[in-house]
Amino acid sequence: MAVQMLTVSDLKKMQSVNPETVDRSALKDIREVHINTELPKKERILDFIRQIGNPYCYRHGDYVVKVGFADTDVTLEDRMISYIRSKC
Repeated sequence: MAVQMLTVSDLKKMQSVNPETVDRSALKDIREVHINTELPKKERILDFIRQIGNPYCYRHGDYVVKVGFADTDVTLEDRMISYIRSKC
């Protein structure tokens, strides 16, 4: 699937992948993705999606990673700091 041809329907399908039932062998390993930081932001994003295939569900070694986003002003860094503080 070409990155330029992604539709809203394609993205929803990618988001709906169940990490418990997905075929692990069909997922790309994020450790094999290489970002060219010299590219402009838009091109880096497109290149990342081209390499990873599904940016919402991929592998990191033997682990399946499922990414989701919330409509909030709280950053990932804020969430991580809060989580770490709750465990200390």
